[in-house]
Amino acid sequence: MQPGYGFDDAVAVLRAVGEPTRLRLIALLVEAELTVTDMVDILGQSQPRISRHLKLLLEAGLVERVKEGSWAFFRGAGEGPGARTVDALAALVDPADAILASDRDRLAAVRAKRSAEAQAFFSRHAADWGRLRALHVPEERVERAVREALAGGPLRSLLDLGTGTGRMLELFAPEIERGLGIDASPEMLTLARAALDRAGIRHCSVRTGDIYSLALPRDAYDAVIIHQVLHFLDDGARAIREAARVLRPGGRLVVVDFAPHEQEFLREAHAHRRLGFARDVIEGWMAAAGLTPTRFQNLVPDEAGSGKLTVSVWVGRDPRILTDAPVPPAAKAIEVV
Repeated sequence: MQPGYGFDDAVAVLRAVGEPTRLRLIALLVEAELTVTDMVDILGQSQPRISRHLKLLLEAGLVERVKEGSWAFFRGAGEGPGARTVDALAALVDPADAILASDRDRLAAVRAKRSAEAQAFFSRHAADWGRLRALHVPEERVERAVREALAGGPLRSLLDLGTGTGRMLELFAPEIERGLGIDASPEMLTLARAALDRAGIRHCSVRTGDIYSLALPRDAYDAVIIHQVLHFLDDGARAIREAARVLRPGGRLVVVDFAPHEQEFLREAHAHRRLGFARDVIEGWMAAAGLTPTRFQNLVPDEAGSGKLTVSVWVGRDPRILTDAPVPPAAKAIEVV
């Protein structure tokens, strides 16, 4: 049985939710990540009043706050008794209730605004992204390789570093209990939130963060993905060390990036600092971070001499033994051709 509240804490939680506005806020924050401005628009109440209610919910452990530059996003608690409580409260009230139905209508308007902003950003950069996608093998092949890389092991929790549009979270959402995407770009996080909203994915979220210094505890995730990110970084080895830190025993790190190439224009036009990585470079960084390289795959373009880039996929596993599930013994890295 999962641990619950002590008696005094239970009383404090019940007091925190025993108020109409706070119950409405919980119903909204189980559905979506929202700013104070969003909640002011939805509930039609003043900013100081909304902030006061949020403070009480935060103190009760029912709501989480994530700072993102000058903004802050709120959502229902994601773990522990707080998460179970907000889920139970959201299920307790009839979704057809007129008050909650009206709130959901206004939430839909907020989501539509987000989607429009995301689409405008995408439209401004679609040509660049289209050119980049045309440089390498189809994304469907890459996604299939990532799925194969994470098959056959625990996958309750997933961390996607440099999440971009949130595609990896969307891809694995049906299989995980919780997912988190980290990105340094507020514009990309706008795209990711809009994509998760459209897909109705509520157990995944995104936030701004530093790939070199994650505000996350050690041993927190079954899997970490770094998808087409390392070639932008000054210190890829440091990013892999930080990813390894948050892996649970037996957890896996998947790195997707370009094999070595000579497309120098990518440095100037798209801020690539590295022109791909040799197999032994990434495997060396994984080993130095305490991971055991277990798989390597090159996704070679179908057309010989097409000028497209080869995409490589590396997998490293935390060699510690997971206590609640069997983990295969460490093996020599598998090369998939």
